[in-house]
Amino acid sequence: MPLAVGDVAPAFSLPDQAGEPVALADFKGQKVVIYFYPKDDTPGCTKEACNFRDRWDRFQAHGIKVLGISKDPAATHGKFIKKYELPFTLLTDAEPCPVASAFESYGLKKFMGKEYMGMMRHTFVVDENGVLEYIYRKVTAETMADQILNDLGLS
Repeated sequence: MPLAVGDVAPAFSLPDQAGEPVALADFKGQKVVIYFYPKDDTPGCTKEACNFRDRWDRFQAHGIKVLGISKDPAATHGKFIKKYELPFTLLTDAEPCPVASAFESYGLKKFMGKEYMGMMRHTFVVDENGVLEYIYRKVTAETMADQILNDLGLS
């Protein structure tokens, strides 16, 4: 059965851009945005990350944490953060991407007639009790942060 609003978010612990472990359980009592994205420093992923960066003050003012997750290694995340001055944490979910799989955000993709396994651009809002509050399976990279703020009544 697919993940649905009201389900408990899958538990995880992944390394951040510094290689330090970050667990969803670390944020108990706080709202968390978890966004899965294909690759650091690519056009769509950069637009999405910068949208979160540009709205960071609103997320921070309401105590909302943001976690970006891709397959990229910590070193690549560090360069991406530095290049675009990203104020939030990026996590590495290495192949076979168990966390993305648990969030139904890793699977078969098609590009230019080729099929491959990859990270899907999905976003989840987890409430203070670890329950899925919003699930976004159709994401517009340029406006994802805006949509979340709007849906939470914080825009």
